[in-house]
Amino acid sequence: MARAIWKGPFVEESLIKKVDKEKNNPNKKPIKTWSRKSTIIPDFVGMSFLIYNGKKFIPITVSEDMVGHKLGEFAPTRQFFGHTPADKKAKAEEGTAKKDDKK
Repeated sequence: MARAIWKGPFVEESLIKKVDKEKNNPNKKPIKTWSRKSTIIPDFVGMSFLIYNGKKFIPITVSEDMVGHKLGEFAPTRQFFGHTPADKKAKAEEGTAKKDDKK
């Protein structure tokens, strides 16, 4: 269920304070955050964030296309390493065995 429109987007107050402080800073450092549930608002455009994915911080620079999405959408928590070579070999052997049976 979506959030009620009259409430507006959810953004952690501490994150808004950090962004306001960093806007006036001439040397912009990435803002480190654990708040994956915060919505990206137009004030965040051009800012750099380090979003925690449960293991490490993922660097993200916010663009206009990201407004309205959550910060967590851009820092995946799971990583797919692919299927093991043994699985690929077994599947290939199975495929050749079926071809031989048809002949």
